[in-house]
Amino acid sequence: MVEYLTVGKITNTHGVRGEMKVIPSTSDISRFDYLKIVWVEKDDKLTEYFVEKVRYHKNFVLIKLHGINDMDGAAELKNCYLKVDRKNARPLGEDEYFIADLEGCEVYEKDVLLGRITSVLQTGSNDVYVVNGDKYGEILIPALKNVVLNVDIENRRIQVELPEGLIES
Repeated sequence: MVEYLTVGKITNTHGVRGEMKVIPSTSDISRFDYLKIVWVEKDDKLTEYFVEKVRYHKNFVLIKLHGINDMDGAAELKNCYLKVDRKNARPLGEDEYFIADLEGCEVYEKDVLLGRITSVLQTGSNDVYVVNGDKYGEILIPALKNVVLNVDIENRRIQVELPEGLIES
């Protein structure tokens, strides 16, 4: 399993005192209120930072990290990802999964392998699993209780019952 989970992407600087604008990639934006430590991934290297301040503006998170004190320092982290380690990630509710854990899982309908999850689209109302396989190519599967019957992260297997007409027979 992935040890660090992405919670957002730094898209720009904000002001002249080192604040950064972040697009959150978590279903619960309020999780930023509780962050004390984040890791910034830059050039495939993770660097730990203490979080000094978090506030919200429109659909963005504005974050100030210890040691980043001016616009130039913040600009160096533009397009980098903010991550948290798994042990400090927010607890998941029933039928919730980290996207990093879903990616790569094999998806089956009955005993037929449809493919592997390559990404998860967050649409607002429900997630959509992007599944790629040899037999049907790319399939977009809505993550609904009547479609996704069983998720077994440990064995990397997801059982689905596709809605009629989703794929051609």
